[in-house]
Amino acid sequence: MAINKVVTNAEEATKGIEDGMTLMLGGFGLCGIPENCISEMVNMNVKGLTCISNNAGVDNFGLGLLLQKKQIKKMISSYVGENDEFESQMLSGELEVDLIPQGSLAERCRAGGAGIPAFFTPAGYGTEVAEGKEVREFNGKPHILESALTADFAIVKAWKGDTAGNLVYKATARNFNPMMAMAGKTTIAEVEELVPEGTLDPNTIHTPGIFVQRIFQGVDYEKRIEQRTTRMRE
Repeated sequence: MAINKVVTNAEEATKGIEDGMTLMLGGFGLCGIPENCISEMVNMNVKGLTCISNNAGVDNFGLGLLLQKKQIKKMISSYVGENDEFESQMLSGELEVDLIPQGSLAERCRAGGAGIPAFFTPAGYGTEVAEGKEVREFNGKPHILESALTADFAIVKAWKGDTAGNLVYKATARNFNPMMAMAGKTTIAEVEELVPEGTLDPNTIHTPGIFVQRIFQGVDYEKRIEQRTTRMRE
């Protein structure tokens, strides 16, 4: 019997998200971010959130919308350079920040989804990242111990998905979304196109539906460009 995981919209998908929870939010820059669910959480006014995301959005888009309303207590991120509100809250001490090397962040999410509690990596050794962490030497090179990351909810965005929760990401959106989808106790997927189960080629599926509990077709995607870099025509 087919399993239908479809919910109506972002409002139904985000039910159960409460103050103080830890969330993973997929995407890379402004590409592949769960726009609908972020907007709904702004409306819900949930507070005290710990958000695990590669970026913190920009001032008026993405996670920047949650930051504007002081809904985020802690950010666990890699790159946060495009958000003045983030900078202001971090420097004032309002926002707790854990900056992680990008590869380590991706692997900590992947490890969480794979059930691996911790791993050793050379990234960050000799820097502030390594403070207070166990160090071991492998093949003559020092490595630091990093713990896995998991979340109460993982919220991802895919290009296509089916009613069983199988997901296909497009291009850059494949950064962080697949590993975060595996690491949430409950995973919510918003997709640009929702198709019947059996429609997707099994060889193209990036996230199997077993990792996804709720899925819906999103609306009104803006797909903003974080930094537009163009050259003048000759």
